[in-house]
Amino acid sequence: MIQLDDVSKRYPGGQEALSGLSFQVEAGELVFVTGHSGAGKSTLLKLITLIERPTQGQVLVGGVNTGRLPARRVPAFRRRIGVVFQDNKLLHDRSVFDNVALPLIIDGASRREIGRKVRAALDQVGLLSKEKRHPIALSTGEQQRVGIARAVVARPPLLVADEPTGNLDPELSEEIMRLFLRFTDVGVTVLIASHDWRLIEALGRRVIHLEQGRLVAGALPHA
Repeated sequence: MIQLDDVSKRYPGGQEALSGLSFQVEAGELVFVTGHSGAGKSTLLKLITLIERPTQGQVLVGGVNTGRLPARRVPAFRRRIGVVFQDNKLLHDRSVFDNVALPLIIDGASRREIGRKVRAALDQVGLLSKEKRHPIALSTGEQQRVGIARAVVARPPLLVADEPTGNLDPELSEEIMRLFLRFTDVGVTVLIASHDWRLIEALGRRVIHLEQGRLVAGALPHA
């Protein structure tokens, strides 16, 4: 699903955010990306979601070489990736239903299809009964689940999450991670940037650990 071959990313001014990264993530796999602030986690996610392009090397996502993708095909490419943010990025003047429906509306889906897919996504995250509420009326954990429902509503094969449990207590964090694991059961590939070592080690999944833009480990740190 994801393959990086000798990937580097330099920003104007010469700052090298990533250097010589090579790794592969299989379809249906859940993998964590870890590292201190400035290690390159965010840049890596931006390369995979095509917000940025590599300076050197190849990034392949679902068989697509992102470095060669013409600008006109970028929106369609991004629709195949669900993104979960730490701060949800929900629209607080819209209902839960309307927040989750947004990707489908942008994609031009019919009203009937939107209703069916939004309710299926909300059911997956346990919020079907709260579709008419506004995000402000929900708990922090529920808001994060709305963000996850919005990310998966179009049934993308790849889900990318940037510190999705950073604002949650340990119990809610475990609940969110269990949700991500359920998505891998149906073949979704999940890539999670996180610094929560307690959760990472508890789940026992593969870890891509970055230090100063370089790959340090492709397995759990104690392995």
